[in-house]
Amino acid sequence: MGEYSGFLGLRVELDAGVATVTIDNGPVNLFDRVLYPEMSRLSALLADDDEVRVVVLRSANPDYFIAHFDVEAILRFPPDRPAPTELSEFHRMCERFRTMRKATIAVIEGRVGGGGSELTLSCDMRFAALGRAVFNQPEVALGILPGGSGTVRLPRLVGRGRALEAILGCDDVDAATAQAWGWVNRALPPEELRPFVDRLARRIASFPAHAVAEAKASVLRAEQAVTQHLLDEAAGFNRTLAGAGTREAMQRFLASGGQTPAGEGRLGALCGELGTVQP
Repeated sequence: MGEYSGFLGLRVELDAGVATVTIDNGPVNLFDRVLYPEMSRLSALLADDDEVRVVVLRSANPDYFIAHFDVEAILRFPPDRPAPTELSEFHRMCERFRTMRKATIAVIEGRVGGGGSELTLSCDMRFAALGRAVFNQPEVALGILPGGSGTVRLPRLVGRGRALEAILGCDDVDAATAQAWGWVNRALPPEELRPFVDRLARRIASFPAHAVAEAKASVLRAEQAVTQHLLDEAAGFNRTLAGAGTREAMQRFLASGGQTPAGEGRLGALCGELGTVQP
C-alpha cells in the first residue's frame, strides 16, 4: 500500500479500494511547482498500489478543478528546446492515469483549463456539474499549443472539428455542450454529481480487480500510436516557444489578470482579448 500523507496541494483518502484525490492548491488550483510534482509523484504511487481499484480526482474548490499550467513557469522554458526523444514527465504523469490497471475518474465541478484539462482528458471517465463546470484550452491564444496531451486526447473524444473549435478558438465550453460533444461522460446537476460518481467508483471497485484491469487494457488497445503522437505534440510545443509573439502573448495574459480569480473566471473572454488584431 502506498503512503498518501504529507502531500502538498492535494490530499488522498483510501476507502474500500477507492482512492479519492482532492486538489487544494490556492485560489485557482494552478498546476504550479507545488501541485505538478506532487500529482506526478502521486500518479506513480497509485499506479503501483494493488489496494487501489479506482482513482477519483476532484477539487476542494467548487469554482476550479485546475485552472491550467503555470504560465509564469512556461515563460522560463528555454525557447530553443530540441524535439524530444522520450516523453516528458507531464506526459508520463498523464499516461499513468490513462494506462494504470484501474479505473480513473475526474469529477469537474468548476473551471478546468490547459494542463488541468489535459489531466482530466487522460482519465478514463469525466463527469461534470451542469451550470458550473467550464472547459477551456487557452494555449493558442498564448502563442503555444496544448502540449500536455490535449491535441492527442481531445480529437479522439470529440472528433476533429470540435477539437479544433476548442483548441483554436480558446473559448469556454460549458458542461452541457461538453456532454453533447462527448468531452465528458455525463453532465449532472451539481447536487447529484458526487453521489453518482461515488456510487460508480464503489461499484467498479467491488468487481474482481483482474477483470477491471484486463477490460481496460483491451479498450486501450484501440488507441493507436499514442506515444508517438505525444512526442510529436511535444516537438510542436517546443517550436511554438520560439514563435514570434509567444512571450508577449503570455505576458499580456498575466498582465490582464491571468492566474487570478478575476481573470480566470472569464478565461474565454480574456483569451479573445489577447490577439494582436481584435475580431
